[in-house]
Amino acid sequence: MKYWIAAHICIVGICTFIISGATAGEPTIAAPQAFDRAVKGDLVLIDVRSPQEWRRTGIGKTVHPITMHDPNGLEAFYYNVLKTVGGDKTKPIALICARGNRSDRMQSFLKAQGFTQVLDISEGMLGRPGAPGWLARNLPTEPCSKC
Repeated sequence: MKYWIAAHICIVGICTFIISGATAGEPTIAAPQAFDRAVKGDLVLIDVRSPQEWRRTGIGKTVHPITMHDPNGLEAFYYNVLKTVGGDKTKPIALICARGNRSDRMQSFLKAQGFTQVLDISEGMLGRPGAPGWLARNLPTEPCSKC
């Protein structure tokens, strides 16, 4: 009986982890640090949001808009990211979305595809509890020319 309860608790915990999309321990970076590194050329910034979101808020300056919502699926997202980093899967990348959920998922996706240095700007463009986000920090934005 004790083993059944322990196994049940483990299964519930694993399912909760998977469903929540949690990636405990995955590296994150704050928006100002990501921007500073991108300006220096030490980091490639990628916005994974939709074109509609880019039109609404603009995109961060130095940020490459590569939507995870590509009509051709995640394979197209992968190849667009790979093209942006010149085929170098070791090049440092930071991903941003609205509030950090989608960038977290795409961080896991890119790591599974062999990218080795993928950071998540977990506060996103709009912020989340305890982190104001790119826009509230008054980091530079520009209209999306590709939207």
